[in-house]
Amino acid sequence: MSPLYGLVLAGGFSSRMRQDKAALTYHGEPQLRNAFDAVSPMVEQCFVSVREAQKDEPLRAGFPQIVDAVDVDGPAAGLLSAHQAYPDAAWLVLACDLPLLDRVTLETLIGARDAQHVAVAYRSEHDGLPEPLCAIWEPAALEALARQVEEGRKCPRKLLINSDTRLLSPRTTGALDNINTPEERESVSRRLGGPMIRLDVEYFAQMRELAGHKTETVETSFGTVGLLYEQLREKYGFPFEASRLRVALNGDFAPWTQSLKNGDHVVFIPPVTGG
Repeated sequence: MSPLYGLVLAGGFSSRMRQDKAALTYHGEPQLRNAFDAVSPMVEQCFVSVREAQKDEPLRAGFPQIVDAVDVDGPAAGLLSAHQAYPDAAWLVLACDLPLLDRVTLETLIGARDAQHVAVAYRSEHDGLPEPLCAIWEPAALEALARQVEEGRKCPRKLLINSDTRLLSPRTTGALDNINTPEERESVSRRLGGPMIRLDVEYFAQMRELAGHKTETVETSFGTVGLLYEQLREKYGFPFEASRLRVALNGDFAPWTQSLKNGDHVVFIPPVTGG
């Protein structure tokens, strides 16, 4: 069989979550790191799938990347770009927003791979259809997906439905649940025993203008000052890279790696004219 590579999909817009799902912390690290570390030991090479605009972001820049090179929206862009880069490889494809994923789910998927099927996937617990974003795609399946996209149909799930896909029953309840909304994030954080952190944030100068207020109380699952800033930057459109700011935590200047705890007071101080 073809060599098995890994692809963690992290190129989405996270529009329903309203913040970067790859940066959310459920297990003490950004979810992208957890997903990559889960897949990489099981494959020959592992990559993170990103859009062109994301490749230099601090979180994504530290991983081997495959940048979207196919003009199509959605996860098909990542799958086909990976196939274009390594056409002889099969791909263990994984969405980055599966915080309940466990090792046995991946091991079972890999163990079920055979030469008679063009893909291996789990049946959804919710509708019984193939789960395309925790699946193994052989080169033949990706070639078929490319033809489907050329015909104007970009849904990877439909390709698996209409192909010779080996379907497996889920091994662990909830392991393949995508976490797409703040409500789902709060629910799974409680399930994992990681309650949301509640803290006060204060803004100065242009940041105050963009946020629309001087102070606010924020609930976050991010564990460090730097990741909190990226959450707020996406929410309000702050134009500053973290390296241009100073941040104070409970009255003292702090590094971006400083851990957060419930009740902290965080102040972001942007560069000001003449200062």
